Amino acid sequence: QVQLVESGGGLVQPGGSLRLSCAASGSIFRINAMGWYRQAPGKQRELVAVITSGGTTTYADSVKGRFTISRDNAKNTMYLQMNSLKPEDTAVYYCNAGITAIRGGYRVTNDYWGQGTQVTVSS
Repeated sequence: QVQLVESGGGLVQPGGSLRLSCAASGSIFRINAMGWYRQAPGKQRELVAVITSGGTTTYADSVKGRFTISRDNAKNTMYLQMNSLKPEDTAVYYCNAGITAIRGGYRVTNDYWGQGTQVTVSS
């Protein structure tokens, strides 16, 4: 059973920083691309940042220069360093990963989501 577990969310003042983590566990053969998404109340889920297995990154225009995505392949963990936070960054943040797992001796690739972590930017 493969799981993604996020941590690091919370309440922060405008201009502050937070670091989110997403840890993958289970019978993992390989983790492919990983990404962070967010969903604010009344809005659709949107892409925040993506990182490939080779370390290539892509960011939404709204977070470029403020957020940094990274991953530690040895720990099966992805991070999102968020600086200069704004009230409009308030949302539930979800991690996503394409993971090849071992099931019954076979390699099976699926798309996995974490349960989400709340980030609130407010004074």
